[in-house]
Amino acid sequence: SLSLPYELFHKEETEIFDSLKRRAVSLVDGLNDINGMTCNPSEGAMYAFPRVRLPQGALDAAEDKNQTPDTMYALSLLEETGICVVPASGFGQKEGRIGFRTTFLPPEEELNKAIVEFKRHHEMFCEKYD
Repeated sequence: SLSLPYELFHKEETEIFDSLKRRAVSLVDGLNDINGMTCNPSEGAMYAFPRVRLPQGALDAAEDKNQTPDTMYALSLLEETGICVVPASGFGQKEGRIGFRTTFLPPEEELNKAIVEFKRHHEMFCEKYD
């Protein structure tokens, strides 16, 4: 029957879409649960853009390294966890806004591990520069 391939396609499409919605919510909720991060819900794009509050010591260290604070943070995140994000300063952010862009495309199990690593890194990073 011609409808069987369509039914299979529709089922797979629905499962993928539902998984993307779950991952978007998981990522945003996970980032919002981290003290010092705020993130608006992802709407339409496959990205989240959390805002990150950093201690003054981190801002001073970034200036000493001639880097933006979010670049220094993103490099630390990559070195400490293997998670690659894009510093928000590359997107023409409002003066003083520190953050990054990340995606919720990894499989749910990997994304959940990454959320734990985001929290671990943020706490370590802030403690280092507090």
